[in-house]
Amino acid sequence: MPKDKVPDVVIRRLVTYLRVLNELEAGPNDYISSAKIADLAAVNSAQVRKDLAMFGEFGKQGVGYPILALREELISILKADREMSIAIFGVGELGTALNRYLTSRRKATPDYRFVVTGLFDIDESKIGTFVEGIPILHTQDLPQVLEDEEIKIGVITVPASVAQEVVTFAVSCGIKGFLNFAPVRLKVPEDIRVQNSDVTLDLQELAFYL
Repeated sequence: MPKDKVPDVVIRRLVTYLRVLNELEAGPNDYISSAKIADLAAVNSAQVRKDLAMFGEFGKQGVGYPILALREELISILKADREMSIAIFGVGELGTALNRYLTSRRKATPDYRFVVTGLFDIDESKIGTFVEGIPILHTQDLPQVLEDEEIKIGVITVPASVAQEVVTFAVSCGIKGFLNFAPVRLKVPEDIRVQNSDVTLDLQELAFYL
């Protein structure tokens, strides 16, 4: 199925299903039911079956899904076997923390696919310093870095006032996907993907129920 036809919420659930399967110890003859996947993923079993059926028939009625085979199918669907290079724009507290998390995760799990290959800022006092062994470069150096590194994702942790400017520049340099932590909605061309993450909004939503 073309990726632009798959609802975002389905992709999000597939990522969760893959995480569930990755956490299981399984052999070639081990199966898992849709009910068990649903329980571990906090959805219902009918939703699991419907989501997986969008991409093919992976299970056996009355038996379930072969764990290892389903894991490989989801990896293929999600293209989760590719190494994804990341640039972080804005090396303040959040950018530094994200870099340290991703870098330590990579060291602990060598096949972890997200790799920070660039740190960018405009603060001259930071330029030339290192975080977890990665040098901080000026944002304007991005085109030169892209000559050697095929950066797939830009993580935006700059202030809201400059986020649009940074993203517009990064798009002009060839970056196609962004994880945006700045509290602002970014305007990008139709072929550019932006995933927004706002901790304050999530906390406010959670607080309503407490």
